[in-house]
Amino acid sequence: MLQVHSRGPSVTVLAFDGMAIFELGIVTEIFGLPRPEFDRPWYDLTICAETPGPVRVIGGASLHTGHGLDTFAAGETVIVPGVPDVRADPSLALIAALRSAHARGARLMSICSGAFALAGAGLLDGRRVTTHWRYAEILRARYPAVHVDADVLYLDDGDVLTSAGSAAGLDLCLHVVRRDHGPAIANAVARRLVVQPHRDGGQAQFIEAPVTEDPEDDRLAGSMAWALGHLAEPITVEVLARRAHMSARTYLRHFARATGTTPIRWLIDQRVHASLALLERTGSPVEEVAAAVGFDSAVTFRHHFSRTMRTSPSAYRKAFSSSAADVTRAGSPSRPRVAPSASRTPHGR
Repeated sequence: MLQVHSRGPSVTVLAFDGMAIFELGIVTEIFGLPRPEFDRPWYDLTICAETPGPVRVIGGASLHTGHGLDTFAAGETVIVPGVPDVRADPSLALIAALRSAHARGARLMSICSGAFALAGAGLLDGRRVTTHWRYAEILRARYPAVHVDADVLYLDDGDVLTSAGSAAGLDLCLHVVRRDHGPAIANAVARRLVVQPHRDGGQAQFIEAPVTEDPEDDRLAGSMAWALGHLAEPITVEVLARRAHMSARTYLRHFARATGTTPIRWLIDQRVHASLALLERTGSPVEEVAAAVGFDSAVTFRHHFSRTMRTSPSAYRKAFSSSAADVTRAGSPSRPRVAPSASRTPHGR
């Protein structure tokens, strides 16, 4: 017999005329679908609009909601999945609703251009945030007090979280599940969605660039795949170049063209991300985790981990492995407070 759970934390999301429903679908998939496989209350999602009633969406369809901005502002997590026009100011009513939610202690989130609504409400001043790379310069120009990082998939600043282009909203929503319920449940949700729990890299890899047909790209990809399977081993540019049957100079040139970074910078980032599962699921000392993913010392590991994850290995383990233990005990959801963090690219533009 299906076990019935009480309602969990409230999540509200704003629908608006002319929106593409993909971003709204992401929020619905993560926070709206029932999760009876988890022995705990899931989120309680409500779709809202500035004016209750029909909301026209791209494709000639419409959705209907009876919930307005009062309900929107009352959510424990309040999500803006985009704005109709990045060059227009949000309405005074929406600004008031966002400020009210923030003053009440709600967690605010934006997907893609939704950051413009939060910025228009003055809630991003002095914060490091992100948006779609196409809109980054516009956001900087319109709101000079906002620190825009266009190279990340999402940023977590505690009570305000922002994500990049539409699909990055999925990364951010999974991060929120991880933060609220721990890695075991976040990974289970990701498996149900058939996506990676952690997506490596950032927006810089998606910026438009000329497409070239280069037969050496296959050899480059092969060397990178080999490296991912041998992270614990000493790997140099020369080793990778030999795997790709190139000279080191040629390999460096093709690698930079294909990825926008260097082989060593990429390798360090892969090792950091490989360490996450070990920190979450094992009690191995940091020294052993460092060695298992190929760092020559715990000091080096801590340095690169902090640069990439914006927190220390120990703080990461404390935040997420404790949540995993809570899941195993089937207790109430724990919400570890993590340091401001980002899922980011290993290079700048």
